[in-house]
Amino acid sequence: MLPQSLGSKIALAAGALLLALLPLFASPYYVELGSYALIAAMLALSLQLLVGATGIVSLGHAAFYGLAAYTVYFLTPDGAPRSIFVTLPLAVLASGLLALLVGALSLRTRGFFLLMVTLAFGQMVFFVFHDTKIGGGTDGAFLTRPIIALFDWQLPLTRRQRPIAVYYVALVLLVAMYLFLVMLLRSLFGRVLEGIRVNEHRMAALGYSTYRYKLAAFVVAGMLAGVAGHMWAMHRGFVNPELVGWHRSAEALLMILLGGLGTLHGPILGALAFTGLGEIAQLLTERKLLVEGAVVLFVVLALPQGLSGLRLPRILTRKAEPAGRLEPEPHG
Repeated sequence: MLPQSLGSKIALAAGALLLALLPLFASPYYVELGSYALIAAMLALSLQLLVGATGIVSLGHAAFYGLAAYTVYFLTPDGAPRSIFVTLPLAVLASGLLALLVGALSLRTRGFFLLMVTLAFGQMVFFVFHDTKIGGGTDGAFLTRPIIALFDWQLPLTRRQRPIAVYYVALVLLVAMYLFLVMLLRSLFGRVLEGIRVNEHRMAALGYSTYRYKLAAFVVAGMLAGVAGHMWAMHRGFVNPELVGWHRSAEALLMILLGGLGTLHGPILGALAFTGLGEIAQLLTERKLLVEGAVVLFVVLALPQGLSGLRLPRILTRKAEPAGRLEPEPHG
């Protein structure tokens, strides 16, 4: 799952550099679109910890994403802006607590039943916001966006500069999330998760409490989804029940499949491609969803390893590693 070859590492570094340079030459519209893509990448990357590393498929993951966005709304009832250093930890904490509750109950099931239980919990959260006046009901609500401030210091931003600042905050958080997951999967905890994905019964026979490890992964994934949800609120300044709908979880799964299930950078690549695909499809036809579905289906059938399975020119690569290999590099 972790990048093994020199070519993969070069591609990741080049991609990060291009993303960092985007606001310097792109129009404000594409900076906003880039922020949306980075937030989608964070959501997909958080779900990859469950799907790719642990073998858990969840259709309720958007509940943690949306709850974090709603938490930002609840933290600003008087319209006074709050610092990101206040709203982000509290939003992540709220998502983590919900993930702990959902995971503690749903992880007692497996396979199809687990999928349905996570879907049921996700829809319960959806209808809490959809059928009540909490958070504006079906129409949603505008919120006061978090500001970049610490104690008495605040980053002064004009209306034109703010989208660029949000973009870079999202990029920094995405890179931090990726590096955190790299370290996590290289640790003993990550190796146990991959062992559970391959053969849970064998890991249990070795003495590992697989339920506790899966629950810990579920909570961590929920908290990471909370980071993405917080950034959505900071980016858009608006929340509605669609943020917690099951289709948001399904989109994250599609991004993982599009980018590559067997890699950690696949969800990021898939999210960027999925966002760009949606933009192009919207320009070309009114049947945007049909085009998106057809392209994703083609990629899944033609590239079983996803877009991350595409190889760089041979001059940039060493001996190729299997793209589906999930065993992290040894230390030292």
